[in-house]
Amino acid sequence: MSTTVIEPASSSGSSPPVGDPGNAAAEARFAQATQLQLTWWRFRRHKLALVSLIIVVLFYLVAAFADFLAVSDPHATDARRSFIPPQGIHLFDEGGFNPHVYGLKGVRDPRTFKLAYTPDPARKLPVRLFARGYTYHLFGLFETDIHLLGLEGGGRSDGIFLLGTDQLGRDLYSRMMVATRISLLIGLAGVTVSLFLGVILGGISGLYGGWVDTLIQRLIEVLRSIPTIPLWMGLAAALPNTWSVTQVYLAITIIISLIGWTELARVVRGRFLALREEDFVVAAELAGASQMRIILRHMLPSFASHVIAAVSLALPAMIVSETSLSFLGLGLRPPAISWGILLQDAQNIQVLAGAPWLLSAAVPVTVVILAFNFLGDGLRDAADPYG
Repeated sequence: MSTTVIEPASSSGSSPPVGDPGNAAAEARFAQATQLQLTWWRFRRHKLALVSLIIVVLFYLVAAFADFLAVSDPHATDARRSFIPPQGIHLFDEGGFNPHVYGLKGVRDPRTFKLAYTPDPARKLPVRLFARGYTYHLFGLFETDIHLLGLEGGGRSDGIFLLGTDQLGRDLYSRMMVATRISLLIGLAGVTVSLFLGVILGGISGLYGGWVDTLIQRLIEVLRSIPTIPLWMGLAAALPNTWSVTQVYLAITIIISLIGWTELARVVRGRFLALREEDFVVAAELAGASQMRIILRHMLPSFASHVIAAVSLALPAMIVSETSLSFLGLGLRPPAISWGILLQDAQNIQVLAGAPWLLSAAVPVTVVILAFNFLGDGLRDAADPYG
C-alpha cells in the first residue's frame, strides 16, 4: 500500500509533485519543519491573504515615510486655496516624457465675488523627484527637507493637489499621508498593550484557577457588559482640554486597549486550561521554573500562531475605534491629523456637495480594514493544525 505525502511548497514558489513517494528530500523537509514553517506553507496557498499582507505592508511603509511622501506641509493653511479640486499629473508634453501640473489662476465669481483658483493650461510647472520642501524629521531622528515629489518653480498658490484641498486650503493628500501614520500607529500600539494584558491576565487566570480565575473572569464580564460607545464617550470626555496632542494620543491608546484585551484573555485562558496538565508544564514546575517563565517560555509558544491570528483580527477593530472616536470629536483633536479627523470635514452635506473629494479619507479606512480581516482569516486557517 503506497502512502500519499503532501509536501510543502519549494522556496521558489513552485510546488513539488504531490503523492510522489520517491521525493525523499521533500518528505524529510516536511517531517523536520517547524510549526512556523508549516503555518507559512499553508498561508501561501491563501492568495487573498497574501495580497492583503502586501497591502498591509504598503500601508505601514506609507506610515513610516509619511512626511517624505507628502508634497506640502499638512498643517499649512491658505484661505485662497480653499476647496481646490483634485489635480492630476500630466506625464507627457510635446511628444516627450515631462511630468508637470498646471498652474493656478484666480477667477472671481461674479455672483459671490469670491476668488477661486482654477487650472491654467498655459502655465506648466515641472514635477521633479526628490525635491526640496518643508523640513521634517525622518523617523523622528534625522532632519531633512527631501520629498518624493515637488514642483520646480511656481507661485505661492501653486502646488501638487492630487486629492484637492480642504476649506482651509490644506493639501488633502499630504494630510492623508500623515493621518495614515497616526491612525495605524494608534491601532498597533493599542493591540500591543491589549496583547500584553490579554496574555498575562488570561495566562494567570488559566494557570492559577480558583479565586484568581474567578476575579479576572468577573472583571472581563463587567467590561464586556458596558456599552462600547457610552464607555468611549465617558472616558474621552474626562480628558482635559489643556492636554497636548501627545498626551491625548497616549490616552486614546490606553482607552482603546482597556476595552480590547478581554476577548484575547478569554482565548488564552481556555488554552492554558487545556495545557496546564500537560507533561512538559508539570516537568517545568518540578524543575523549579517560575510561573511567569512557564507562561512565556513553555505554554505561550505552543499556541503562538493562534495569538497572531487573534491580533491580526483585533487590529482593524482598534483602527475603527480610533477613527470613530476622532470622527465624533471624542478622540484626537486638531492640530493632530488622523483618518477620523479628516472625515469630520465630510460631515456637512453642503460642504460635501461642493467638495466631494473630502470623502477620499474613507477609502484608506475601508481598504486597510478589509485587508486586515482577510489577512486574519488567512492566518487563522494557516494556524489551524487540522486545516
